[in-house]
Amino acid sequence: MTQTRIVLIPPTAAMPAPFLVVDPHGRVLQRGSLALEDADPRLDLRTVAIAPGADVLVRWLDLPVGGAAQLRAAARWMLKEHLAADPERLAVALGAPVAEGGPRLVAAVSANLLEAWVDYLRALGVEPAAVVPDCLTPPAPDAEGTLNAIRFGGDIAMRGAAFAASVQADLAETVAAGRSISLIESQDAVEERLALSALRPPVDLLSAVARPRAASRGGWRLAAGLAAAVLISPLVITAVAAVRDSVAADRADRQARALIAEHLPQAAEAEDPVAEVRRRLAVALPPGGVAAGSAALFAAVEQVDGAELDGLSADSEQGLRATLSYPAFQDLDAVRAAVESLGLSLSDTSTVEDGGRVVSEVVVGGRS
Repeated sequence: MTQTRIVLIPPTAAMPAPFLVVDPHGRVLQRGSLALEDADPRLDLRTVAIAPGADVLVRWLDLPVGGAAQLRAAARWMLKEHLAADPERLAVALGAPVAEGGPRLVAAVSANLLEAWVDYLRALGVEPAAVVPDCLTPPAPDAEGTLNAIRFGGDIAMRGAAFAASVQADLAETVAAGRSISLIESQDAVEERLALSALRPPVDLLSAVARPRAASRGGWRLAAGLAAAVLISPLVITAVAAVRDSVAADRADRQARALIAEHLPQAAEAEDPVAEVRRRLAVALPPGGVAAGSAALFAAVEQVDGAELDGLSADSEQGLRATLSYPAFQDLDAVRAAVESLGLSLSDTSTVEDGGRVVSEVVVGGRS
């Protein structure tokens, strides 16, 4: 095939998927968008999908010598402390070997999410030959203190020296940690980077697994539904804040209950709907998702001598939870202050002494 189609996977299936068709030199031949409702088979072109980088963990690791399966196993082991999921449920893809034996590019993504992306693309009528996280589309910068970046919807995909991540735009400066961000804004420059990434993928997430089987749209529909639930959360937050307004408590209470009934019917069926919404908000994933919350927690723990992160988990019901251990009770206040300085919150659900150390179960969330 002499042409390549580049499809950008949108945040939800309800949104159209933009695409480009480029020639072998990266020149754009066609622009358009694909939607589920008008999907028909378009299998005539090699297709490379650009996936949301916020859902992909990218690292550069010093891997041992070995075959692909051994290297992926080694990468899982090295990444286990940075993951909010069971490492065995992850698809781990490797970048090209480094000639001088330096750190190797590694990308990890939920195997279920990767399968949902492939299902979605097939529902659009295209068969992906490769899937590349959007955080690897900007070029690696020449200077160490600079991050090159491209905006994808509400996220900023940033790439630096041995660094790549996609975060919500309002968290970009926090994650950049003092590095300057050089945003690539012109359409021509962005399309050039997409073309280069598609013609020479820095990493292919599909290489991490056996070629995914054909499947229904169910997996993507579920993911899209969960995303839609997250999108309405600002309305619920506004309603809950209004409940606390002593000036118009009764009116605010009615408004809150109406919003809850409209957007969170399961919470509306609870004995105390407002308390149920508060419970759900308390464990909701922080702005920027698991990646941003984990990054803030890792940075905070590193600032406290003797503090350790013993466990990390995340799901839609329990939120981003972690187990911390530290030498003295006041160390938790230091970790909390460090997390809050990054614009997030940290609350402890239990704290006990264990073997001369203090152990706390904590939840990382958005700043209230």
